[in-house]
Amino acid sequence: MSSGSASTTYLELSQEDGAAHKFYEVAVDGLVVTVRYGRIGAAGQIQTTTFPTADKARAAAAKKVGEKVRKGYAPAVAGQRPPRAVTRRQVASAPSTARSVAPVLWRFRTGSSAFGIHVDDDRCWVGNQAGDVFTLDHDGGVLARFSLPDGVKCLVADDFWIYAGCDDGRVYDLSSKLPFAAYDVAADVDIFWLDIHEGVLNVSDREGRLTVIDHEDEHQWARRSQGEHGWMVRADDRAVYHGHQSGVSAYAPDGTGELWHTPTRGGVLFGWQEQDAVFAGTAHRVVQRLSKATGTVEATYSCDSAVYSCATSPGGRFVFAGDASSSVYCFDRDGTRLWKLGTGGGSALSMQYRDERLYLVTTDGSLVCVDASEAAIAAAQQGTVPVARDVKLAAALPTYEPATAVTALASVSQAPAGAIVVECVQTTGRLRVHVVSEGYDQSWNVQFPRTIREPGARYVVDALHPAAGGFYRVRGDIRRLL
Repeated sequence: MSSGSASTTYLELSQEDGAAHKFYEVAVDGLVVTVRYGRIGAAGQIQTTTFPTADKARAAAAKKVGEKVRKGYAPAVAGQRPPRAVTRRQVASAPSTARSVAPVLWRFRTGSSAFGIHVDDDRCWVGNQAGDVFTLDHDGGVLARFSLPDGVKCLVADDFWIYAGCDDGRVYDLSSKLPFAAYDVAADVDIFWLDIHEGVLNVSDREGRLTVIDHEDEHQWARRSQGEHGWMVRADDRAVYHGHQSGVSAYAPDGTGELWHTPTRGGVLFGWQEQDAVFAGTAHRVVQRLSKATGTVEATYSCDSAVYSCATSPGGRFVFAGDASSSVYCFDRDGTRLWKLGTGGGSALSMQYRDERLYLVTTDGSLVCVDASEAAIAAAQQGTVPVARDVKLAAALPTYEPATAVTALASVSQAPAGAIVVECVQTTGRLRVHVVSEGYDQSWNVQFPRTIREPGARYVVDALHPAAGGFYRVRGDIRRLL
């Protein structure tokens, strides 16, 4: 730290095995302490705190530096270490060749190219490359915004929990108001796509590698498939399904071996799954349905351009696809094309069907809601469509950012009625979180944000749910118990 009234300390943590690749910078200027942190090479997040005296500001800064040094950070020179490899998906979008436009009910422009989408019973989620995740109701009303440190690769759901995979290598749990980093992917993994099943994270990357990480953010196994550019990974109890340039490969969940490999017509650009089948959208203008049990191609759905996204209605009765020419398709289960319509605003990079509506995120960064009912589609094919409503942001939209320190949490002096108390304990050289409240298996760990773990600290959570792997997952807000 340099002398004078203003000083800056820059630290980095970059482990040889790639488990971490991040920086932490503390600047003191009079009464103000500014902390900047994030992925090496990125702008990072900034927090500024003003103290009553310069001595207290310097003491607070020294404490922050000391904490990081004890965790393995070391002094470094900014810019000397290369940044984490990040591949932005490069896509071209041509005008649609369809004769008619889809019946779009509403459109929300996020302000940046978007890939992430999830739709559940209550909300629509969309994440973009500016690091914004917005939640909307099914009628297009914007409910909230999550501001994450880096661009969103994809949004995935695991039962009640919603996760955003970001370019900083972290996967953020968005299931409560306060998002937190649940997983930290090694720096040598250039993330393409993610899936989470029963708390186990599956990562597909640029090299065609599959990396599997458990609920405690600990590496389990990795395997390289036969092709690069893995834009598809889906998982269930029986296998992890990995789509890449050479087709789709299925692996045993415990990493013991390949179950099957099936070449596809063109490299895989997107994937979807139903109970007994996986669907691979490819660069050679098709979606192919593969049996989960054997890998056999059961049906082929032919489009007129490279397929960027696909989805199905429940049970796979209808299959939908979005192509590179701003068109969206619907097929019946056996592969018969039922309709093709223009999106009216770019190519669909991700999609999901729910309750006779098809939700798309497009190359112009919009979340689009299409009326996919039989009557609306028939009218659209005849040239009659509703006037699409442009959704606007509310003036006072609630915005939530990840907590990066225990002090950022709301605090309570005692646990409210019905709340659950958990405690951070040192076990076998690692900080774990166990349940203190009665009625829970106290030997199980709790999946809990690493950035706010502090030895001996107790926290109050709204609810805990057991997962198949023998651990608990948090639902609701997290507060510090004083």
